[in-house]
Amino acid sequence: MKRSKVAAAVAALSSNEDIRPEFADVQSLVLDQRHPLSDLYFRRARYKVYWGGRGSAKSWGIAEALIRLTASQPLRVLCVREFQNSIKDSSHKLLRDTINRLGMQGWFTVTADMITSRSGAEFIFKGMHNNEQGIKSTEGIDICWVEEAQTVPASSWRTLTPTIRKEDSEIWVSYNLIDEDDATHQRFVVKGRHNSIVHKINYDSNPYFGGVLRDEMEEDRESDYHLYEHIWLGMPLRLSNAIVYSGKYREANLEKGEFPDDLWRQADRVFLGNDFGFSQDPLALIRFFIIETPTADQLNPERRLYIESECYGVGIEIDEMAARYRSDVPGVDEWPIKADAARPEVISHLRRKGFNISAAEKWEGCVKDGVAHIRGFKEIIVHPRCVNTLREFRLYRYKVDKNVVDDKGQPQVLPIIVDKNNHAMDAIMYGLDGYIQRSGAMGQWAKLGKQANGDDVRERSAIVAVQ
Repeated sequence: MKRSKVAAAVAALSSNEDIRPEFADVQSLVLDQRHPLSDLYFRRARYKVYWGGRGSAKSWGIAEALIRLTASQPLRVLCVREFQNSIKDSSHKLLRDTINRLGMQGWFTVTADMITSRSGAEFIFKGMHNNEQGIKSTEGIDICWVEEAQTVPASSWRTLTPTIRKEDSEIWVSYNLIDEDDATHQRFVVKGRHNSIVHKINYDSNPYFGGVLRDEMEEDRESDYHLYEHIWLGMPLRLSNAIVYSGKYREANLEKGEFPDDLWRQADRVFLGNDFGFSQDPLALIRFFIIETPTADQLNPERRLYIESECYGVGIEIDEMAARYRSDVPGVDEWPIKADAARPEVISHLRRKGFNISAAEKWEGCVKDGVAHIRGFKEIIVHPRCVNTLREFRLYRYKVDKNVVDDKGQPQVLPIIVDKNNHAMDAIMYGLDGYIQRSGAMGQWAKLGKQANGDDVRERSAIVAVQ
């Protein structure tokens, strides 16, 4: 008898020493009661919490459990995350893909913004930030899935929890740990909640783990073990000298009113930078601005970089870009965009769609010069809705020599930036085209040429890079 493709894939992976033996022959993470994800389907609890590292199939398992349950029961499911600019930011695509993977297309109707089943079930998708009334008005919810819950603050939990009040209703939570002090981790893991099922699961509980993800995991484990522990084992991110922007960036505190939506009006202009995705590399369009604060030295005001909005995703087709840009990034039609010069055909396409977009200049050493310039800001303040940009700031690193450590156990940092977790980072650099100064002799001649052309003091101070 021929084995199915799934069975063959599982068999191929079962010999891998990283996969726990008890899960080696699992064909459905949800239906096999040896697997932690089966608690979603077979057990009842007010809270079901799954956290840990990348590659654990947490989201896939939750999506599968929801599709199996709603195929036969008229459940009302609310899928939320803290920030959702459009349906593209939600779990809609994952649920649709899961329906197709399970061969259940005949049980469901999928539209652009809703999913319903023949049993009478429905899926609703919402963002929680600045949407207190929208969340409170959502009644009769049987299951609420809180995705990417590491970004959910205490204030959103205070709104959401009493809203999900139907008898026997459940709240499912999934997240990758960033900091042990995050409100979600404190609420469910550190302090705990009554009537909860909590599982920490990592890639070693996923019998389907392999391919590109395995290659990335092995590379991280070999080159930077602390980074491997954080990304793949779900441990808190350690402070490291290898983080490129260590000590420079921070997440804005919205609960203290730190990043109002009209803050950009205090800046001279808005910047837009665009890094184009290819294959499995994400696309990133970043909107940001600079605010200067006068100091006693008029030539050197304090300059802060504010990252305000992002459009970020894998597999965004060229003909989808214009709509995504306009839905995710405000003012994208009004301000010039500087983009990756390596994709002139994409730049040309976006021009025809009405965008003021052009290629950013590149030169040998431009990344090093860009990092130096960006580190020259007093602070880099990132709006919490820019979850992917924040993730890249945490993970954008220099190479290290793990065989040489200092007295604090930190590996020796090498002057080579790892070519990973850098799509938002590159987009910011592209957006600063014309402001980042070339190092070396050519850069000095360019600077003198600008001064000779009568640039005012303020502009000269803005374009001088930190050497």
